[in-house]
Amino acid sequence: MCGVSIMNPMSESTYLVLLALYHEPLHGYGIIKGIEKVSGGTFIIAPGTLYGVLNNLQKQKLIETVQQEKDSRKKKTYCITEQGKEALHVEFNRFRNMINFTKQILGEREQ
Repeated sequence: MCGVSIMNPMSESTYLVLLALYHEPLHGYGIIKGIEKVSGGTFIIAPGTLYGVLNNLQKQKLIETVQQEKDSRKKKTYCITEQGKEALHVEFNRFRNMINFTKQILGEREQ
């Protein structure tokens, strides 16, 4: 296939959740607020979407639970794993390549 390796791209939600957890463990609300802040309010993740993403990331061992409160809400705190950091970097490089390809093609057309 033209020498290009194919991988399953991450959804925006998955990418942003991993990014939010990159430097510090957070609970669900902290993840939502972190994504909202870093995106300048342009990307707001709904709680239902977030918890689906968190479950999938845990199954893939890209994040793990580091703390679970014992109260009625059982609030969990999550952290990114080394495997999660690696996956985030792979996806970041894929984005960077797509941007470079786009710049080359658009640059050629504008000349």
